[in-house]
Amino acid sequence: MTYIPHGDHLIAGEKIRTEGRFSSAPVEGTAHEFSAGTPEMVARACAAAHAAFEEFSATTREERAKLLEAIAEEIETRGEAITAIGSAETGLPQARLQGERGRTIGQLRLFAEHIRKGDYLDRRHDKALPDRQPLPRPDLRMMQRPIGPVAVFGASNFPLAFSVAGGDTAAALAAGCTVVVKGHSAHPGTGEIVADAVVAAIARCGLNPGIFSLVQGGKRDVGEALVTDPRIKAVGFTGSLGGGRALYNLCAARPEPIPFFGELGSVNPMFVLPEAASARGAEIGQGWAASLTMGAGQFCTNPGITVVVDGPEADTFAGAAKEALSAIAPQTMLTDGMAEAYRSGAARVEAGKGVRSLLTATCAARNASPYLFEVAADDWLENHELAEEVFGPLGLIIRVRDSAQMEEVARSFVGQLTATLQLDEGDTDLARRLMPVLERMAGRVLANGFPTGVEVADSMVHGGPYPASTNFGATSVGTLSIRRFLRPVCYQNLPDTLLPRDLR
Repeated sequence: MTYIPHGDHLIAGEKIRTEGRFSSAPVEGTAHEFSAGTPEMVARACAAAHAAFEEFSATTREERAKLLEAIAEEIETRGEAITAIGSAETGLPQARLQGERGRTIGQLRLFAEHIRKGDYLDRRHDKALPDRQPLPRPDLRMMQRPIGPVAVFGASNFPLAFSVAGGDTAAALAAGCTVVVKGHSAHPGTGEIVADAVVAAIARCGLNPGIFSLVQGGKRDVGEALVTDPRIKAVGFTGSLGGGRALYNLCAARPEPIPFFGELGSVNPMFVLPEAASARGAEIGQGWAASLTMGAGQFCTNPGITVVVDGPEADTFAGAAKEALSAIAPQTMLTDGMAEAYRSGAARVEAGKGVRSLLTATCAARNASPYLFEVAADDWLENHELAEEVFGPLGLIIRVRDSAQMEEVARSFVGQLTATLQLDEGDTDLARRLMPVLERMAGRVLANGFPTGVEVADSMVHGGPYPASTNFGATSVGTLSIRRFLRPVCYQNLPDTLLPRDLR
């Protein structure tokens, strides 16, 4: 199915064209022109979100659940067209986009089911004790309430699951917050067709169209205008450390600082413990290579670094990883800029002190092939730049002298989204010593698996200490993500007629 983009912004259900234009850069097929965002367009979208918030925040959980389900249905209706334009714009395989679309739809329906139950409201009631001495206690009730209009930045690497109708938008709508999305210029057609689905769902449900707006593209001033608009009360972001930190600083510097929920990526270290390395080092190396190259390594959970004790077992692991990586054909990256950044990152790692190249690649234009390097732990510990993320299929093996140095290396990592243990029964004591370190380091700790693939579920945590994310107490995946866009309100001695419906 062919979709021809209209190229307009979608502001409170209305298609709006601006004079400034930009062109998409598809891997294949025809490029299309789109209206470029402006601060004025951002202000218009924020005004609509602000005007609609009071009404939308008062909707019932059932009304919001039906909206989320309607969005899922509208996305399903456009499924083939979304896959076609998404694959053309990003170079991602159609099967990957079909899976991502299923994940997005499943997340919307999961959130609908979750808010129907009402547990996320964390309702509490301390009954009045008028006869308590020395002082009586008032009647106290508490529940979570929507925080206000939310700004969402579409992600480059997940055109569906972390973009226009992805996790941040779904969580904000579930919470009862209105949303303004800044679409990512790497896949504007994909963003547009998904936004069309959201607008159609809002109309079907008879809700205020100001609930949702999409502002396409634009220069840096568009993002700055969005996070500094006084009507925006929280921001959801998935992207680079540099860009995320700049927006975070703007949020903190506002006259009214607001929370910035930024997911900024990580190197997701994997620790291969001695018994596991001895028993199945080759198998682990092959699995690591597959995880490392999934989606051209353009996952925020890409396990870019492995730590293993030096010796024959490390040789076996490295050899198996190299063999598996050598068989990986070049993959198309999401943008030319990402491909160039990947090549620059590989050159930076290769130039590091003590770094040895096990597998090099020639990456032309928008393509990426795997790189594999190794370094002794002593050199690693002296060069903090080696711990910086390279977005793409690049692997670095750190060889440690013994388990004590493995612990030392573990303590050297900054905040991560994930940390993985490959262990067998004989590794339990070492794993037990590492666990407190990994818990402080990462939002998700895995055993005998690989971190690519983030399950959308009640228990999932996709976040971690800085710089993995800017708010270590939050997750951008799973039902707990809804809590980011809520705040507790206590009601003291209020009559039932004035209480929110869910507290009566």
